Amino acid sequence: MAVVVSKVFCSNSEVVLVVRSRPHVVNGGGFIVTNNCTQNVVFKVDGCGILGKKDQVILRDSDGHDLLLIRKKGGVIEALSIQKKWKGYSKDFEGSEKLVFCLKEPNNSCFFKKMPIKISIESNDYKNHNNFQIAGHFPDRACSIIDSNGNVVAKVGARKELQQVMPNKDVYTLTIKAGIDQAFVVGVIAILDYIYDGSTRC
Repeated sequence: MAVVVSKVFCSNSEVVLVVRSRPHVVNGGGFIVTNNCTQNVVFKVDGCGILGKKDQVILRDSDGHDLLLIRKKGGVIEALSIQKKWKGYSKDFEGSEKLVFCLKEPNNSCFFKKMPIKISIESNDYKNHNNFQIAGHFPDRACSIIDSNGNVVAKVGARKELQQVMPNKDVYTLTIKAGIDQAFVVGVIAILDYIYDGSTRC
């Protein structure tokens, strides 16, 4: 079991979630995540339109409780370029923030745009496999999260029934393998949505 946020969000079997972007005009942006089978809301993501702050998103559970506070931090100089980091914080039972993962945002230069997006886990549970990366292109709704052993742990894809009619990037599926922390994966998707001018941005 790969716990990052909580073992509550790790399933014994593969799970297919449906992500639906919320319009800025009506609901302030962000998106809702539902279970593909039950249609029940599993997660909610609020971005700039609701929070009123740039470079920040919040992942909540179905009851509206905060699970992850995700902020962008800039100014880290690597390989002669400024590389920005997103940091995800969970809250313990006392309300204290705990850093659980970091994601390095791709640089704007042509060379660095081709570099894979890397994610590092700050949890002690990931001592032997604490790195992930994004393969594919999120704006096309065709990408995967891959662990350090090359295994696909989560995959973003177009919803088949909608794809047959017309492409809809506001509704897509998120398939997560058994034992993988779903809250962590949705947190990563929230960052990608923000980076690529999705519904979480103002």
